[in-house]
Amino acid sequence: MFIDWSQFTPWSALIGGGMIGFAAALLILLNGRIAGISGIVGGLFTAGRDDAGWRIAFLSGLVAAPLVWQFFRELPLIRVDASYAVLAVAGLIVGIGTRYGSGCTSGHGVCGISRGSPRSVAATLIFLGVGMLAVYVIRHVLPS
Repeated sequence: MFIDWSQFTPWSALIGGGMIGFAAALLILLNGRIAGISGIVGGLFTAGRDDAGWRIAFLSGLVAAPLVWQFFRELPLIRVDASYAVLAVAGLIVGIGTRYGSGCTSGHGVCGISRGSPRSVAATLIFLGVGMLAVYVIRHVLPS
């Protein structure tokens, strides 16, 4: 993995974070819902739910945002140094983790911490710690 530090601008990161926070605040204020992606997606697969409309609209916005962005600026180059099999296994592990953790980083890290939830602070610290440990083990312990 290569990080091009000349392309990092703190202003774009600050604006993007503000937009995420604003969208999360609007969702909870106007709809009474937490902007946790795993819960939004999971709710689409729950039988008998009559609130699929806002869930589909929210997820459509996530997909549409980079498509709209490319009209204004070039999308950053994305390079993934893993096979599809590794990505599939990693996705399944993350999915299992969101079930055990009762949410994902967007729900706990963005919405839960901003609401002052001790459970969300603990969950986010565990997410970050396990992520750092996984990167260390994969890059420095396991044979390549």
